[in-house]
Amino acid sequence: MKKLKERWGVQSNFQLAIIFIVFAITGSASAMASKPVCIWLEITKDDFGFFFTPIRLLLIFPLYQVLLVGIGFLFGQFPFFWQFEKKLLRQMGLGFLFKEK
Repeated sequence: MKKLKERWGVQSNFQLAIIFIVFAITGSASAMASKPVCIWLEITKDDFGFFFTPIRLLLIFPLYQVLLVGIGFLFGQFPFFWQFEKKLLRQMGLGFLFKEK
């Protein structure tokens, strides 16, 4: 835990626990939210067959990113999760989305 706290710049075990809770809630929430989004977009297993699961996973990814920052904000950890998102998106080649001054 000590290495993880140093790597993430976390000060206390309590803050680390909050971060883990946010990750857990976000994962569950994004999986649950993908079902109504698929229904809204009329993406069904009957219509897409084998491709339904990959399509749903592709939908979960952006939902997860948005929810992670939002739920992190609700738990008072916005700065941590905002930096986490920017780092992740830069690693994916989407760093152009964030213009640093």
